[in-house]
Amino acid sequence: MSIPAARPSPSDRSAAGNAAANEASPPLLSVEGLRVEFPTRHGTLLALDDVSFTIGPGEVLGVVGESGAGKSLTGAAIIGLLEPPGRIAGGEIRLSGRRLDDLPASAMRKIRGREIGAIFQDPLTSLNPLYTVGRQLVETIREHLPLSGAQARERAIELLNATGIPAAETRIDHYPHQFSGGMRQRVVIALALAADPKLVVADEPTTALDVSIQAQIITLLKTLCREQGTAVMLITHDMGVIAETADRVAVMYAGRIAEIGPVAELIHRPKHPYTIGLMGSIPSVVDERERLTQIDGAMPRLNAIPSGCAFNPRCPQVMPVCRERRPELIDTGSSRAACWLHDASVAGTAAARAAAVEDDAAVLREPAKPAEHATASGRPQ
Repeated sequence: MSIPAARPSPSDRSAAGNAAANEASPPLLSVEGLRVEFPTRHGTLLALDDVSFTIGPGEVLGVVGESGAGKSLTGAAIIGLLEPPGRIAGGEIRLSGRRLDDLPASAMRKIRGREIGAIFQDPLTSLNPLYTVGRQLVETIREHLPLSGAQARERAIELLNATGIPAAETRIDHYPHQFSGGMRQRVVIALALAADPKLVVADEPTTALDVSIQAQIITLLKTLCREQGTAVMLITHDMGVIAETADRVAVMYAGRIAEIGPVAELIHRPKHPYTIGLMGSIPSVVDERERLTQIDGAMPRLNAIPSGCAFNPRCPQVMPVCRERRPELIDTGSSRAACWLHDASVAGTAAARAAAVEDDAAVLREPAKPAEHATASGRPQ
């Protein structure tokens, strides 16, 4: 499966080569200290608070967390689609060094679609039911690329073929309701890639699809990154998709980044208690644990975010400092975690508790125990 390019594609590189290139080259996307707020009659609600991360060319950054963590809101802020009265109250968003957060709406419209593509969870929200998919693709292509109508239609057919739409020459003249859910999502991906963007923000692109279609969409995204050097911000609840697709992962909680680092590090050696809880709540086909980890409590409302670390009411390793001061992201090896357990200035108790956190994380890495013999009732002897 090959993605048709509107710009010259980089040479094919291995995952290790991509990582090395990303370290050597400046980031494609840089988000620094992003703050998003919603003014209301009862006060201003802070939805994103000091969110910072980068994405390099050809890199997939997974963004995970519970509902209400701020994942989709971060993506909306990047592509300039915040719903009023939401607004960016601080920080910077830069794409290839160019600042985006202070651009007027007219300038942002030229960037959205041409340099930043978007894939949303529900394809019906992205497709106009009154127009054929071909008309919508051709219109998008001609808006951003200097192509004639015939050339734009040819590229639209190439995109539909590349995203796995059978008989694309015929299906291009069909309406969205004539496609299945998986096929509509492929059309949305073709729309996102129409102008060959540098960055794609994919918000739950596989949630509404069955497992076999999910695998095909994941393969398509990985091909896009490998062949075109396109960066992807992948927002999802599915850690299986993250493990298969992402290079790095950012774990969000209550509008803040709790932990960020390489995908293998966060899955097998998580450092933040929240990340440990998320990883422990995922069923395993090889693990013989009878009970999964449960994170007590719920995500706080925007008007009730606690002081200090926002996770402190639910944290099994909470300390007095957690309720008083908010931790910044702290280096913990190859990853960074916003947790006082890893701050050298918080001596003694923190060191002991950090060891306990490591013990909790080690449980996730233990090999499966031999299965016990079961009686006729299904209970182990």
